[in-house]
Amino acid sequence: MNLRRGFALLIPVVALLLVPPSEAQVSPGQATSSSSSSSAQHVRKPTSGADSRLDTGSVSNGVYRNRGFGFTCKIPEAWVLRTEEMNAQEDEEAKTDTGKLAADAGKAGRVLLAAFSRPPQARAEDVNSSILIAAENAAAYPGLKEAAQYFGPVTEIAQAQGFEVVNEPYEFVLGTKTVVRGDFQKAVGTRMMRQSTLVVLARGYVLSFTFIGGTDDKVEELVQELSFGTGAKTTR
Repeated sequence: MNLRRGFALLIPVVALLLVPPSEAQVSPGQATSSSSSSSAQHVRKPTSGADSRLDTGSVSNGVYRNRGFGFTCKIPEAWVLRTEEMNAQEDEEAKTDTGKLAADAGKAGRVLLAAFSRPPQARAEDVNSSILIAAENAAAYPGLKEAAQYFGPVTEIAQAQGFEVVNEPYEFVLGTKTVVRGDFQKAVGTRMMRQSTLVVLARGYVLSFTFIGGTDDKVEELVQELSFGTGAKTTR
């Protein structure tokens, strides 16, 4: 079973978060992006291929809602959204040498929500807290039967990025769902970056929820904003 690329959607986020403050720059147009507010933002919906069944959800009044998968996630006030930028970046990187369209090459996965406490490349000394929710077509990974299996490549890639395992994957109940969670941390200069990733399998997709913060308490605050079965009905 080859799940190595399953965690690839997170790598650009982690890379941005690890940029030293002295080297961070805001890319042209980024500060004025239409996705820089969490007050009312509709996430781009794919139109064809494997993503045709994928409910990408939407953000309204600071809450991301996905009725198809039956969960909500509250976004802290004043955070910025970079969902469309993340998907555009993934589409660009998914192009093959033969010129295959990114829309076809990227069918297996989609970022549903990418939210940051500040623009990813803005200068600051503290850890840029973030929430990343992604969905990947489980059919792309033959042999994947349980969410815990996804943590093989998750751990491998996290360690390659300099993270160490704090807690091995374990199950717990969150609302109406049993999720699998793994915890990691990484020293960034004098700071410590904490990361918790939660995974569930639903409707033929792997859903991953990654929360990053500078303290354990901050990460837990973000995790508590995720809710399954509240105000959303899962469709089959």
